[in-house]
Amino acid sequence: MVRATTLASPDEPIVRLQLKVSASLKQALEKLKLSSGNDQIVTDEETGEIKIGTSCKNGGCLKTFAGPQTNEEVCQYHTGVPIFHEGMKYWSCCKRKTSDFNTFLSQQGCSTGTHLWIKKDDGKKVVPCRHDWHQTGGGVTISIYAKNSVPELSFVEANSTLVNIQIVFEGEKEFLQNVKLWGVIDVQKSYVTLTATKVEIFLKKAEPMTWARLELPPTVISPPKQDTASEEPE
Repeated sequence: MVRATTLASPDEPIVRLQLKVSASLKQALEKLKLSSGNDQIVTDEETGEIKIGTSCKNGGCLKTFAGPQTNEEVCQYHTGVPIFHEGMKYWSCCKRKTSDFNTFLSQQGCSTGTHLWIKKDDGKKVVPCRHDWHQTGGGVTISIYAKNSVPELSFVEANSTLVNIQIVFEGEKEFLQNVKLWGVIDVQKSYVTLTATKVEIFLKKAEPMTWARLELPPTVISPPKQDTASEEPE
């Protein structure tokens, strides 16, 4: 399999792809607005009150708040961010790689500390999210299974060989991914569709050819060969 030879210049600008919002997502977001959830979240953060069932905001911690006694537990969490590359999934802090998504989610944290119930910054928590891809002769589609994504805070940027993804969904969750593409795309004919159950990124192929994979494998630089020839005696 020969990769397309028209590579992007390092100076090629990144362009934000067109964003389409489906009717199903608009309806789902409208229902969420009608609930009192947003007002309650603001009140909780201002008063410091922690609701029963609140998830720990530390990465990789699956514990939920069950009462004051929960604060006495040791929180095991990951200090890094989730990384998905070439089919492998791992945390940047401990790099325990696996190809199975459920195994990745169940990986015990590599650091210990106290639970974080209310995040003091913008409230978003970087989390892993199941995703896959498929292709046709003319394009590649990346599907990210993030429910109720927020159009105002979500975007995908790209040039002909690089895609940067930021999806905010379910209120406070955030999925981040940078993909160095195996092939070359036509950015102007690529776009993003947000639905109630997932995000679909359509990347128009610059050439109608089959891609061997989604991501370009990292370049392996071989160390220079050492001259093992013995020196001539003087």
